[in-house]
Amino acid sequence: MCREYSNITMKSLLSSLLGFALVTVLLSGCTKDYTKINTDANSLSSVGPNEYPYMFSYALMSPMLSPDNFEIGEGTIASVYSQFFSQAAHSFPTDRYVVVQPWMPACWNPVYINAAPQLKTIMNNTDVNSAENALANIWWVWMFHRVTDYFGPVPYFDAASGQSSVAYTPQDSIYYDFFPRLTAAVEVLKNHTSEKPFGSYDLVFGKKSDPVNSWIKFANSLRLRLALRISKVAPDRARTEAEAAVAAGVMTDLSDDAYMPHNKINYNEFNGLAVTAGWDDVRMSSAMASILKGYSDPRLSVYWQPAVATGEYTGARNGMFTSEKIIEENSRLFTSNLGTKWTYWDTNVNDWKTNYDAPQSIIVSAESYFLKAEGALNGWNMGGTARDFYEAGIRRSMQQWGITDQTAINDYIASNATPIALNDYFDSPAVNDYPIAFSASADMQRKQIAQQKWLALFPDGMEGWAEVRRTGFPELYHIIHSENPDISENQFIRRMPFLSAEAQTNGAAVSKAVGMLGGPDKVTTPLWWDKN
Repeated sequence: MCREYSNITMKSLLSSLLGFALVTVLLSGCTKDYTKINTDANSLSSVGPNEYPYMFSYALMSPMLSPDNFEIGEGTIASVYSQFFSQAAHSFPTDRYVVVQPWMPACWNPVYINAAPQLKTIMNNTDVNSAENALANIWWVWMFHRVTDYFGPVPYFDAASGQSSVAYTPQDSIYYDFFPRLTAAVEVLKNHTSEKPFGSYDLVFGKKSDPVNSWIKFANSLRLRLALRISKVAPDRARTEAEAAVAAGVMTDLSDDAYMPHNKINYNEFNGLAVTAGWDDVRMSSAMASILKGYSDPRLSVYWQPAVATGEYTGARNGMFTSEKIIEENSRLFTSNLGTKWTYWDTNVNDWKTNYDAPQSIIVSAESYFLKAEGALNGWNMGGTARDFYEAGIRRSMQQWGITDQTAINDYIASNATPIALNDYFDSPAVNDYPIAFSASADMQRKQIAQQKWLALFPDGMEGWAEVRRTGFPELYHIIHSENPDISENQFIRRMPFLSAEAQTNGAAVSKAVGMLGGPDKVTTPLWWDKN
């Protein structure tokens, strides 16, 4: 496993964009050698329409994070701060709120170095009314909403512009660009529903008979997600965007779900989460254990697998010291690794093996139901009731993970079960008291929607962390220890600080960006949309 990352900064990046990453794409739509650099190109403008499909493929794959980048950028940061995972298996300090600056480019470089130049070239050199231009704009929003939700202000309008000094954009301005960009892209795509833009090089929907309609639903679902994200800071705008997104048509069926394919043999791109699990880096969090075991949730055996030593599903608290991790009940063999979709224990070698080819979810239809449930609870016109959408979201998530027993699903939805105390080394109580059956209390309904959405978002740690910050739910355990002097173990981490390498080489822009935060450049400063 590798934890060494390039210190290329935004300033040096944009001054070196005379070359760009091209990829070789097989006729089947799979790509090969995503790290090959075309150093012979004199500039991005030297490429033409024949190269745009290759560039789009590369821009799609890069922000999904290669294994090394995933291990750090998502596996040890967002997935831990969402409490999907604990790092009981390793001594990574990020679980104790330590910011490891040399690791931070893993959250940054895949977008700014690999993907943004490709998309910017496509957007600048194709007809604004073309389907190709629309798809590039949709993916631009998808990848940048993840970056800005890590840091707050980031280079956005000037990203991949080739400028020597790269300005940061306030987060509200970024979000207010997302909505018209998605709206315009959908309007364009409505005129191209019979086309297959980028052909098989569209790794997400290119194999479908109607990829444009799938991208329309993707864009509307992303618009709905972003609308709820700003619902506490700009409620009127949020309602307008959410109602328009639902009216335009969001994901509703498993066939709508968006995944990034991975294939070790054909194009040497692995599922980063699966590799991280195979490296034995993560464990089921205690929050997950309390909720899933308390609910007797059928997804427990899909998301996780029993501990090797005991055959039981066991989580671990976030924020343990290394000395606490080596205690038997907290150790690797006594806690649950990810499910067999991603990794499995090979008894022949007594080690974990990786399912490299597992597809990686991008946005799934179950989320849209929970977003509509919350919108309905807000009094917005979502086309149904909060309860109906809540229960439909549970059903869709179960279906997504292969749970087909309708009696079991019905019993689950009607259950008054709540999370349980864990009787663990720390005598952890139940993480919260939310029942499954939809409550008569609006306050509890909001908590239930958030908790079931949190379960349905798994394993997308970036989105899980964003939603925990935005809603304040589900109520999770405080970490055991903080080793960051800026934040105590009784607080929840709100953002990642700006890259130190950026401050060194693009210092004036970073200084201005700090002024946009409304607080110091620390993990305790909430983002613009975070009002908890």
